[in-house]
Amino acid sequence: MSPFPAEWRAEAAAIEAVLIVATDPVPAGLLAELLEVPVERTDELCAALRVAYEEEERGFELVRVAGGYRLQSHPAYRGYVERFILDDAPHRLSPAALETLAIVAYKQPISRGQVAAIRGVNCEGVLRLLTLRGYVEPVGRDDGPGLAILFGTTTAFLERLGLDSLADLPPLDGFVPDAGIVEGLEKALRAGPVE
Repeated sequence: MSPFPAEWRAEAAAIEAVLIVATDPVPAGLLAELLEVPVERTDELCAALRVAYEEEERGFELVRVAGGYRLQSHPAYRGYVERFILDDAPHRLSPAALETLAIVAYKQPISRGQVAAIRGVNCEGVLRLLTLRGYVEPVGRDDGPGLAILFGTTTAFLERLGLDSLADLPPLDGFVPDAGIVEGLEKALRAGPVE
C-alpha cells in the first residue's frame, strides 16, 4: 500500500531519482520547481517517502538537513558503512580544530582574533584547516579597526552534523557555568596564590 495518492507516485519517484544523484541536500523549493508543484506538496511527498522507507526497514533514510532533503544510510547500519569507507585518521579533526569549530558555530560571525582570545592560543592554522575542509568560511568584515575577516559555518558543516539549521545546535546551558560562578573564578584567579 502506497503512503500517498496514486497521482503523486510519479512525483515521488522523480524526487527519489533526483535525490539519488544529488551530492548536496536538495531544497524543497528546487524540488518543487523541478516537479512544477507547490513546495507544500514536495514536503508532503518527502514526508511520505520517509515513512515508507521506515516501514520497509530500508538501509537508507530520507532526512531534512542543511535546508534541504537527502538520502543517507540508515544509522542502524553505521558499522557496515564505516567498515566500507574505512574512515582513516588523517580525515579526523584534532581537539583544537573541534574546539575552534565549536566557537565559530556558537559565536558567529567571529573574527580570528576573537577566536584566539576565547581559546587563549593562536588559531590561524586551525581556521585555515577548517576553511580548507569546507566547515567555515569568511562571511564578512568587522566594522572595527583593521576590518577583520569574520568567519561563520557552512552548509557542509550543517550537513556533516546532520543539522537543518544553526538553531538545531544543542544549547550550551549545561556546559557553561552561570555568571556568578565565572565571576567567583575570576576573583580567585586575580587574587593570586594564598600564602
